[in-house]
Parts: sequence; structure tokens; C-alpha cells
Amino acid sequence: MRSRRDVLKTLGAGVAGLGLSACGLLRSKRPPNVVVILADDLGYGDIGCYGAADIETPNLDRLAAEGLRFTDFSVPQAVCSASRAALLTGCYPNRVSVLHALMPWAENGLNPEEETLAELLRQRGYVCGVFGKWHLGHHPEFLPLRHGFEEYFGLPYSNDMWPVGYDGIPVGPGDNKARYPWPPLIDGDRKVAEVRTPADQDRLTELYTDRAVRFIEKNRRRPFFLYLPHSMPHVPLGVAAEFRGRSRRGPYGDVVMELDASVGRVLAALRAAGLDRTTLVVFLSDNGPWLNFGDHGGSAGPLREGKGTEWEGGVRVPCLVRWPGRIRPGAVCGEMASSMDILPTVAAAAGARLPRRAIDGLDLLPLVLGETASSPRDELYYYYGTELHAVRRGRWKLHVPHGYPSYEGQEPGRGGFPGKTVRRETGYALYDLAGDIGERTNLVELFPDVTAGLAALAEKARADLGDGDRPGPGVRPGGVRRPPAASPRLGSP
Repeated sequence: MRSRRDVLKTLGAGVAGLGLSACGLLRSKRPPNVVVILADDLGYGDIGCYGAADIETPNLDRLAAEGLRFTDFSVPQAVCSASRAALLTGCYPNRVSVLHALMPWAENGLNPEEETLAELLRQRGYVCGVFGKWHLGHHPEFLPLRHGFEEYFGLPYSNDMWPVGYDGIPVGPGDNKARYPWPPLIDGDRKVAEVRTPADQDRLTELYTDRAVRFIEKNRRRPFFLYLPHSMPHVPLGVAAEFRGRSRRGPYGDVVMELDASVGRVLAALRAAGLDRTTLVVFLSDNGPWLNFGDHGGSAGPLREGKGTEWEGGVRVPCLVRWPGRIRPGAVCGEMASSMDILPTVAAAAGARLPRRAIDGLDLLPLVLGETASSPRDELYYYYGTELHAVRRGRWKLHVPHGYPSYEGQEPGRGGFPGKTVRRETGYALYDLAGDIGERTNLVELFPDVTAGLAALAEKARADLGDGDRPGPGVRPGGVRRPPAASPRLGSP
């Protein structure tokens, strides 16, 4: 019997005249479609399969039942723009210089020199579309069509960046929110509408989903990458009338139920197109919940704190992965993983190359497919802005001295109004996340050797990515807006 090597050798000789290698011929088979659905400010405790008993999420629970549920999946920074940069570039946000949440007056964005997941997949013949919240720069040179996507519809930044008060009424001159413009809905590179009323907010989830479904239907005959970054459940909450009042969690739960229905519509579109078993679907959140909004905010479940902090409630998020016939149904993975790992994992599944510049993500495909039981990821850095807040190795997480906004012990807001936070400080604090995911028992004095090892890891992070005013040689420049005269303006609606 001929060996596999002999078969490949013969195959390679037979196609040499066509200019193809055997490897290239084998890779010419249509790769999987890829769908990445990103929620905004969804908490670890907001989905049924993660323990939520007061919000019905049958479609997300189905993703878990038919695929893989991660229980130790983190984002590197617990804030919008930074988290999205990590997802699409496979890098720490600090490495690509996208930090915090970019404002409507920001002059910076994701550097066009960075290679996104969309650009890598385009080179494998994918058509790429994004429908929803972008938040990696709102000037034309930073928008999705400059980063590998062929279709875009959505908001360029967060839906709360508008001149409307928490009561839903436009603010008057002198109010802090009066500096915000009306958020533009952009189709391609052109503004086609503005979000001006709470009723406009109510339509966002449906509008994004409609475009996502049309994208699937239109591109059923070629591989596609669909990126669906929802604006919800970020405040101000917007929800279609058919979902209003349906949840036992109140307005926030209603919005999550509509997001769940959106996932169901995407899955149904894949089935109708005959693509159910050839599509890799990933669902996750960009960071933890905005807890001070109370009944308009989510739940971090057993985790400490929430959005805007590097405690687990801010960075550990739900993540579900489904690929029928490839991923074992009902699998649960407690291995460490990060949103930075999505790019190299999807690239491996699609047979795409990795970015030419250094990235921080790791290929989790063998873990996802059940071919290995352990994750290649053993370390994580947790920054907020340019400040290093914590590092992790395996089960151990060390917080270094830093300040943070705390929700604990504060009365949360109601009806869309925020409650207060209090500024707190932590010194060196060591936690064993294997038995204490709530980060309640500081073990720094009991395990000095572990603390010393993680302190050395923190210094390794600083030597690469910096810390505060200390520069990092591994940091690459972000994108800076061209002079206005050379940059076309967004069109009027």
C-alpha cells in the first residue's frame, strides 16, 4: 500500500504543470464560513447556559448545547474600542495603540497598517461584511471598508454618545452631553441616517440582523466572514416592541432576549442556505456588565466588579463556539482563552496566513476541536489604558497596585440613570482563580514564591508594552487622521 507521502508526492507531480502544489490543491477546498457575533456589555451571568435564571436565551443555550462553552474566556481590556481592536487584530490593544473608548471627536483609530481578520480572510477568497457597532475610528480612513470588509452598516461608536439625557430627552446648551453629535448610521462610507430618538435605538438590533441575514443569503455560494457587533445591551437600552416586558430581569432582560432572537435568526438563515454544517459560529461579549446602571445593566454572576475594571467581572465573558460535525456537542472548556486568540484560531480553520506583524493571540483550534485537552495559553496581561493592572499565569492572578472604579457597596441606578461608583485602590493581591473566581481571598502573603514569579511576569509585560508613563518598545503606532483637506467627509443622509 502506498504511503500518504507517496500519494502527496505523486499528486504534487501531477499538478505541477498547473502551477499548483499538492498542499495548495488540498487547501483549495472551500473553507468554512465564519460568523462572529459580539454583544456589548453583556455580563457573565446574563445567559441561561451561564446560570441566568431570569432571562430566557434558548438560541444561545442551543449554541452551547450544540457546540463548546468556554468558562475561562477573557478580553484583555474591559472597554469597547480596546476590546474590539484585540478581537480583530489578535493583539493586546496596547500593542496596536487603540485604548479606552474612542470618542466622536477622536482623531485616531486602528492603524490601516495593522492586518485584521477580515483582511486575512479576504486573501483566502472570503467576502467580508460587518453590521453593527464598529468603534475603531469614525473617520473614513479608519472605517471597515479600509480594514478588509466589503460591506458595512452600523454606528461608528457607542450608542450613548449622543446629545440626549438619561431620561431620553435631548439636552440643552451647557449640558455635558451637548458636545456629542447625533450618531450617524453609515452604509459603506456614507451616512444614511442619524439616531435621534429612543425609538431609533429600539430598531438597531433588528436593522443589524436584517443586514446580516441578507448578507448570508446573498453570499451562500462563496465563503464569507460575517461580523455582527451589536450595540446592545449597552445603554441606552433599545428593544423592539415585541420583546418589551417579556423578561423577568426587566428592560435589560428584554434586550438580551431580542439579542438571543437575533442569534436565532442568523442560525435559521444558515440552515435555510444549506450552510449550517459548514459554518463556524462564535458568540462573545466585548467586556463585562456596566453594573451601576442597575436594572439597565447586566450581571457578572459570581465574578467581582464589572466593566471598566480588570477584575474578573470586567474581563471574563461568555464565549460559545459552534461548528456542527467538527465540535463535540455540549462540550465545556475550562482552559484559559482570550479574544485575541480568535484571529489565529479562525485563520487556522480557514487555511489563512497570520499577520506579518507580531501578534499575541494563539491558535486554539486543536482545543476547540477536542484534539487536545490543554490550551496553549498560560499567561495574560491585563491593562486598562496604558496602565498594567494585573497579570496571570495558569490558575494564579496577581493584581499590581492600581486604582479602579468600584461598584461594590454602591446603590445602582434605575430607569436608565446610572448610580455612583467609588474610587478604590488595591495593592499587590494574589488570587487562585481555580477555586476563587470571585477574587475574594488574597493569598499574597501565603505564596511568596508565586507572587515573586508573577511580579517578574508583570515586569516582562512592562518591558514589552510599557506601563503608564514608561514606554514599551513593543507598542506600534495607532492610526492618526489625515489632514481634513485630504480626507473626504461622510455624506449627508
